[in-house]
Amino acid sequence: MQKLVSLDGVEKIYPNGTRALGSVALSVGQGEFLSLLGPSGCGKSTLLRILAGLVPPSAGAVSWIGGAPKAGEIGFVFQEPTLLPWANVFDNVRLPLRLAGAPPHEARSRIEEAIELVGLGGFAGAYPRELSGGMRMRVSIARALVTHPRILLLDEPFAALDEITRFKLNDDLLALWESQHWTVVFVTHSVFESVFLSSRVVVMSPRPGSIAAERAVDLPHPRIAGLRTDPAYADRCRQVSDLLAGAMAA
Repeated sequence: MQKLVSLDGVEKIYPNGTRALGSVALSVGQGEFLSLLGPSGCGKSTLLRILAGLVPPSAGAVSWIGGAPKAGEIGFVFQEPTLLPWANVFDNVRLPLRLAGAPPHEARSRIEEAIELVGLGGFAGAYPRELSGGMRMRVSIARALVTHPRILLLDEPFAALDEITRFKLNDDLLALWESQHWTVVFVTHSVFESVFLSSRVVVMSPRPGSIAAERAVDLPHPRIAGLRTDPAYADRCRQVSDLLAGAMAA
């Protein structure tokens, strides 16, 4: 698999002295679905923000194959949807294109495409207050996709949702990845979610976070809802859970 981005010896120390990341070495392949799994406070979100260019590393380097991403080439989905409450779905999804100065005729087709991709066709005129939590998160994902990014970064986007909604969004996100061939880095606390979604799970140690272990997930595609009761899935979850327990103990 061709590499898209590599982190070499990346560390992060915040101004208050908190050492969020130790020396992190990690490569993300083109078209890979990679999950970062680890305990709270281990630096998963910090690592994602460094990848996004939102915060600089204190040491080490982030190297992009083919050059650093241009504006709009990184899509970021936060834990909360962070939608503009006064704007409807169409205008919330339009925001990155408006900031980039995209021509209106081009923007409209891309906005409509993104809204359809996340299953919100017919809701372009709805406002955030009129949507469920899962629908608001779909809008946030559509907003991240509307620029056609090279890489999609998701920071625990489904953590606050009920299990039924979370499973549905997992299924839909995975189906989109399988059809669109994006590169995805997904932060989660859930062993089960990481195994279901990923082609590779990277386990992080407690703070200062570093890469403690990784496991390729050799389950077939497409991964449908019935996989969650498959013994092979349970076996991979046990393996990743053991890696997480080992990282915590160490």
